Amino acid sequence: MRIELAGLELTGHHGVLEEERRRGQRFVFDLWLELPDARAHTDLLADTIDYRDAVEVVRSVSSGNRFALLEALAAAVADALVERFEQLQRVGVRVRKPDVVLTAPVDYAAVSVEREGLRSST
Repeated sequence: MRIELAGLELTGHHGVLEEERRRGQRFVFDLWLELPDARAHTDLLADTIDYRDAVEVVRSVSSGNRFALLEALAAAVADALVERFEQLQRVGVRVRKPDVVLTAPVDYAAVSVEREGLRSST
């Protein structure tokens, strides 16, 4: 079973440039959380991941740290999700920076990472 949370928008103080870190900017997170299929057959919140808890993990990582690179932010969020939700088999995180300023127009810059869950590595 795969849970997807797409378009979670948070303000963060991340970036290579001091100005980016000082003023803050939008970051958009897309998550995919994979659980064992056996959990898909119940209607119990305890057998899945509460979306509110997943959002709080992302918010905590983003607001509690200042990363220079999207790569580090995405990896830290993925690691925190795996640590928080032991029932996860796999997690994916995409972080998009929609207001990126480059020498040519782009819709956004993004980085995606995936991690195996703690149980799937044992």
